[in-house]
Amino acid sequence: MTTLALSSAPLRRLFDRLDFAPRPRESALVAALESWSVIRNGRIAPAYPLPSESLGMATQVFIEAERQRDYVLKQAGSDTTPLLGPIKEGALLSAVPNRRSAVRLRRLIELVVSKGEPLFASFSMKPFHQPPAIVDLIAAPIADPNGRICGALVASEVRHAGPIDGPLRRRREEDDMPALYSLGGSGALATTIANNLGIDVAEHEERDFEDGEHKIRPLTSARNREVYVLANLVSSPGQSVNDKLCKLLFFLDALKRSAARRVTVVAPYLCYSRKERQTKTRDPVVTSALAKILEAVGVDCVMTLTAHDLAAFQNAFRCSTEHLDAYALFAHALAPRLLGRRISVISPDPGGEKRAELFRRILERTLSSSVGKGLVDKSRSLGQVTGEIFAGDVDGRTAIVLDDMISTGGTMVRAATACRAHGATEVLAVATHGLFVDGGQTIASTKAIDEIWVTDSLPIPTAVSAAVARGRARVVPIGELLAKAIARCYGGGSINELLEHEDV
Repeated sequence: MTTLALSSAPLRRLFDRLDFAPRPRESALVAALESWSVIRNGRIAPAYPLPSESLGMATQVFIEAERQRDYVLKQAGSDTTPLLGPIKEGALLSAVPNRRSAVRLRRLIELVVSKGEPLFASFSMKPFHQPPAIVDLIAAPIADPNGRICGALVASEVRHAGPIDGPLRRRREEDDMPALYSLGGSGALATTIANNLGIDVAEHEERDFEDGEHKIRPLTSARNREVYVLANLVSSPGQSVNDKLCKLLFFLDALKRSAARRVTVVAPYLCYSRKERQTKTRDPVVTSALAKILEAVGVDCVMTLTAHDLAAFQNAFRCSTEHLDAYALFAHALAPRLLGRRISVISPDPGGEKRAELFRRILERTLSSSVGKGLVDKSRSLGQVTGEIFAGDVDGRTAIVLDDMISTGGTMVRAATACRAHGATEVLAVATHGLFVDGGQTIASTKAIDEIWVTDSLPIPTAVSAAVARGRARVVPIGELLAKAIARCYGGGSINELLEHEDV
């Protein structure tokens, strides 16, 4: 009898079957289980190391790593490539190429170590750009010389779907690829993402009626497909943010009605994210309301870049969320510009202090040198900004004022002016999202800021483009980062590892 129904929700999401009374049918798994039963010789578990002749071609032995929650491949009787990717004896399970399978295997081994019983498990695996497969696993406990269970003998069988001929095969190949749609004027970014993924941007239809109502629908099949909708959720000429949001909601509903298997909204800039809590009596909490609206039309996951308040973003949604940040992108882009300089990272308001600190740490690792920090006080009420306190050391340094967005640019200019007054030799304004509601005129014309650094998460206005041409502004592309994140969501892999370690 399967124990999957009795397992915790995280385990149910990882496995299709979980059984402590293993009855595998595949010959390799049957042989591995029989071999384990023989060599344990009536004990709860055989002692490591195992006799090499007892290891079948499909068998590996993983033992607990010292002083960390991980396992080491100690003995391997076969090629591990189908399940984990190419690895050698002595490798940590956390470092294998196929991270999603490694997570499943680690949870399975932990379960075997805690229960002290052999376990059969099954799950589906869908590597990116490869046909789907079913993985069957046997894991049986291994003990140390003192009898303490310290690892597991693992045998796996990977079964790919058989060949399909004719039009049905072509349809299956198409359905096995993700579909990417572009809404709200995000066409240029969508094209970059699609090129990196090796797919085309899927077609859709939009119609505006005379009375201001909208119609929007996909023009390609979404049935049983994993769909990603890239949405530009900021006002633009002829379309308010409310128009774009309304169209997005209708389109998401149309996808779910078209039997899309999973729908992910990719909104690099998520609108209405600045009102994430009540600051005055009877204030709305719009971030929470937006989450409820998106969930009501059936969204399965929301992916965004540098949320205004990460905790508020993650707590607002009951569906899955994926948060990306541009800290590593900015750090690698800025590194050649900052070499040999004394630097401080400045938060332009108390609410962004944690964001600035995370960026400061990444910048320190990238430059292999210490980076200072600072804070400008700021409070806003009834449209008036107050606060005169400045903390930090910027004298004789390059000050990097970091924020999640630039709206009018007033906050950045105010912080840059404070840095100049305290002795900064130059000031760089760095922000993920360039809203530039005044067309970028304020921040592009100020003398307090030497350079403006933003990503292309939103369209760049003319004034900022002119500043780019003059060398006073830089645009850091995010298309490759989003493409890699989508690939890892779709085919498996760690997004945290992508953000922390990969030079994208």
